[in-house]
Amino acid sequence: MTKTAPQDTDRHNQKMQKKKVARDKIMATKTEKKGLIIINTGKGKGKSSAAFGMIFRCIAHGMQCAVVQFIKGGMSTGERDLILKNFTNICSFNTMGEGFTWETQDKARDMEMAGAAWEKAKDLIRDPKNTMVLLDEINIALRYDYIDVKDITKFLLNEKPEMTHVVMTGRNAKEELIEIADLVTEMELVKHPFRGGIKAQIGVEY
Repeated sequence: MTKTAPQDTDRHNQKMQKKKVARDKIMATKTEKKGLIIINTGKGKGKSSAAFGMIFRCIAHGMQCAVVQFIKGGMSTGERDLILKNFTNICSFNTMGEGFTWETQDKARDMEMAGAAWEKAKDLIRDPKNTMVLLDEINIALRYDYIDVKDITKFLLNEKPEMTHVVMTGRNAKEELIEIADLVTEMELVKHPFRGGIKAQIGVEY
């Protein structure tokens, strides 16, 4: 085990002390609260997983929340099953899609279901009891023009309650949404097991 010289420890402590002072000054200026528009997009994994992490934080804090799944069908996933089994009193879970578009191969039906999902989402966002509403894979529905991005942006800007957080996931987020969002994270793909012939696995993908 390498020993740290006293002068190195002193230098480190002084550096961290200065860093703390600077950080505390910055934090002192951050006093506002507001309901955020949050987007998780990009080709990398983890967009929905990160969003569900926020939903579970809300649940843990006893805060009412809701999920609307725009594309994914009724397949069993860990998040869905856990919420439906244990937390329906605090989290409304709504699976409105019937699967990815290449599986359904019925654009008219996909558009109908996406429209119904958006109407449900608006009701849940308008409800002041909901602290957070997750619109899972809405970016996919927007990418294929199943719903109009102008309707989404207009609603979020004009009708979303001031303190309600709205989280949207899926690849290829529209620029119009990115423009009005408060927090946008793009997941970057570096490596993916699927390319090595490994299929989706329980506990990782669902």
